[in-house]
Amino acid sequence: MNNPAFLEILDLGVMAYKPAWDKQLEIHAQVSDGKFAAGTLLFVEHPPVVTIGRHPGSAKHLLAGEALLRARGVEVIETDRGGDITFHGPGQLVAYPILDLNHYHLNLHAYMRLLEEIVITTLGHYGVRGERSEGATGVWVRPSSSSGRQPLTTDLAKICAMGVKLRRWVTFHGLALNVTTDLSYFGLINPCGLSRPVTSLQKLLGDQTPSMQQVKDTMAAAFKSLLDAQKRQSPASS
Repeated sequence: MNNPAFLEILDLGVMAYKPAWDKQLEIHAQVSDGKFAAGTLLFVEHPPVVTIGRHPGSAKHLLAGEALLRARGVEVIETDRGGDITFHGPGQLVAYPILDLNHYHLNLHAYMRLLEEIVITTLGHYGVRGERSEGATGVWVRPSSSSGRQPLTTDLAKICAMGVKLRRWVTFHGLALNVTTDLSYFGLINPCGLSRPVTSLQKLLGDQTPSMQQVKDTMAAAFKSLLDAQKRQSPASS
C-alpha cells in the first residue's frame, strides 16, 4: 500500500457490478475507520449492466423488456446510489472514489462539481471540451467539441454519468466515462431520464481515441492534482 497521506489507486480490471459494489463497501469501511486518510480510487469496467438509482421513477426509464435484455446479456440491478438509470459496459471507465469529504473540506455539492471538473480536465487532455449542463449532473460535449469534426447536432450529448452515495460522510459509487462503449446499449434505457443523446470518446475522436489505460492514467493524475489543490486551499491548510 502507498503512504496513506496520498490517494490510493486500485485497478479492478473487469469485474461484475455486485462484486465491485462489495469491494467498495469493504474499502469504505476502511476509509471510514481512518485507514486511508486521503481515500482510495477504484477503476473498473463492468460487463453489460443497467443500474437503477434512488431517484423517484427511475425504473420507468428502463425501455427494454426481459427478453431483449436477456438476448443482449444485460443484467439489471437496483442500487443505492443517487441519480436515475444508466448503463455500464465494456469500454466504459467506471471510477469509484472512496473519500472522506471532511478530509478535503467538501460538501456534497462541491464534491459533485469537483468530479465534473476531473472529467472535464481528463477530456481536455485529448482535445475534447467537456461542459456542464445546468440542472443535470455529469459531463456533456457537443459533437463539434473535438478538433476537425463537424457538428452533427447542436444538442449536448452525455459522455459521463455520475451518481454517488455518502455514508459517515465518506463517498462511494461515482462516475462512468464512455471511452469505446458500444452506445447501442443506451437504446435499452432513457439515460438519466433526460431523453438526450449519449456519446463516447471513440465517437468523437475516431482513430485518435486513447486506450483505456491512457484514460485511466490521465484521470488518476487529474484526481490527484485537483484533490491536492482542494486540500491545499482548505481552511485547515491556510
